[in-house]
Amino acid sequence: MYDLVIQNARICDGTGQPSFMGTLGVQDGLITYTGQESGLAAQRTIDAEGLALAPGFIDPHTHYDAQIAWDQMLTSSPWHGVTTVVMGNCGVGVAPVKAEMRDILMQDLVNVEAIPYEVMKAGIDWQWESYGEYLDAIGQGGLGLNVAGLVAFTPLRHYVMGEESFERQATEAEIGTMRGLLREAMDAGAFGFTTTVSQTHVGYEGRPLACRNASQDELSGLCHALRDVGRGTIEIVLSSVGMNLIADEDVELLRLLTGESGRPVTWLALFARPGEPDFYEQNIAKLGDLIHRAVPQVTPRPIVSRGDLQTPSMYGTFQSWQPVLKLSAAEKMAYYRKPDFRQAFVEELHRRRRDHMWEHMRVLEVGKPELQAHVGRTMVEIAKDEGKQPVDAYLDLAIADNLQTQFQSAILNTDPEGVKRLVQDDRTMIGLSDGGAHVDFICDVGYATALLDIWVRQRQALTLEKAVHKLTAVPAAMFGIPNRGTLAEGKVADLVLFDPDTVAPQTPEYVRDFPCNGRRLISKAQGIEATFVAGTQVYERGSHTGELPGRVLRSYE
Repeated sequence: MYDLVIQNARICDGTGQPSFMGTLGVQDGLITYTGQESGLAAQRTIDAEGLALAPGFIDPHTHYDAQIAWDQMLTSSPWHGVTTVVMGNCGVGVAPVKAEMRDILMQDLVNVEAIPYEVMKAGIDWQWESYGEYLDAIGQGGLGLNVAGLVAFTPLRHYVMGEESFERQATEAEIGTMRGLLREAMDAGAFGFTTTVSQTHVGYEGRPLACRNASQDELSGLCHALRDVGRGTIEIVLSSVGMNLIADEDVELLRLLTGESGRPVTWLALFARPGEPDFYEQNIAKLGDLIHRAVPQVTPRPIVSRGDLQTPSMYGTFQSWQPVLKLSAAEKMAYYRKPDFRQAFVEELHRRRRDHMWEHMRVLEVGKPELQAHVGRTMVEIAKDEGKQPVDAYLDLAIADNLQTQFQSAILNTDPEGVKRLVQDDRTMIGLSDGGAHVDFICDVGYATALLDIWVRQRQALTLEKAVHKLTAVPAAMFGIPNRGTLAEGKVADLVLFDPDTVAPQTPEYVRDFPCNGRRLISKAQGIEATFVAGTQVYERGSHTGELPGRVLRSYE
């Protein structure tokens, strides 16, 4: 007798092969039957009535390293059919750590990933020092879904070098120590390591994030740790790309990482450049055969930011905004009036190829009734009416409203034709949810349901089977997620049951459910009927069942 049988389901098995109407049986947390029989004896039988049944989605880029300390469900991810998350991304994290460096790690996360300091200060209990102790600690109280951890390079450098990690390259002895620590983390079950060389990534006190100071010898040492154990994946944020052509030095860096480690690399990120839907092809062409070992991450929709200028965390990686971030509200308004600041901001937008931002930035809410006429209008429209440059209209409005104005802007991936080609290409990996990061101004955690909504149902650019494959088997293979990503006998029964005709992300909304009454954006989903982790139902139509079957996965399994 089976523990669970789901019958009359449209089974999308994650391989990309045509779906079929059939039955799936589960016993002891594993899939033990897939086929077309009906009426199988089971303790529980679900009639799917034609709903799609797929492997649980795997989110490759989440930054939940801090949030997992106080949120065992890792919301918003599971609302969208995600059953496994990968964290430790972009070279920042919370382990390994010595007591005297905890504050610095949190400040790094504030600056790079816009996670509020006071929330982390109250929510993280620091029951660990080594990375292996971290993996043990985060699973102690039970989890709603599975976690695969990557070792972030910045905490590793802080752990070995202290504050000197901000100032210099490592010595040969320090490189040996870091290699040994990464090897220990891999032995404890880590899935690889992450780093960044992006000049936008500044950490504690506005200094370059520590991993950006690493020499090629340091990176080679970490690569050799993965080569030693014969497993693991590397994730890196490059200094170029995004909406720029990949630089020669970044190509050589990817060649170094893949060659020295013998392991796959995934890099961030490719976006659609406005008016140039084939632009990304120039990046891929420049990589040549390296594209098969160094896979870019993409997202299936525009990245939409919202927030106010009282808490301008959306500009946390902007050099021009660094002096602003810790000022009082009154001091901020005085700073925003400075012509030099405005000019520096405009120049930085130009360097980042973000000049088009004003066309996509709208006023969502205002505090003062006399400013209500601005709601719903773009900054280009407002600037034209007022005879100003958009940057002046933007900052002047914020000041006039005592920094209460809520703005919304589609900041990247605004060209639909370009996005379509990114998600269709088999040489890319879909992700970039940042589920636990930028919590006050971005919520892209619904990327999976957006893919199914926009590119499968609305625009028919992907088949349902192909989309499911990209959300499951592709990230599972990239990171070596054990026994997940496809529906086959012997695989773990991580499952999502959804309605292809209605599945979609809901509009993000603000809630205050973080420690210290911290505010964040969340996004729920529609059309996700049920999710299961190891055969146990975790959610039913967005409501938690109370079960906690998730766990910390180990790469050696």
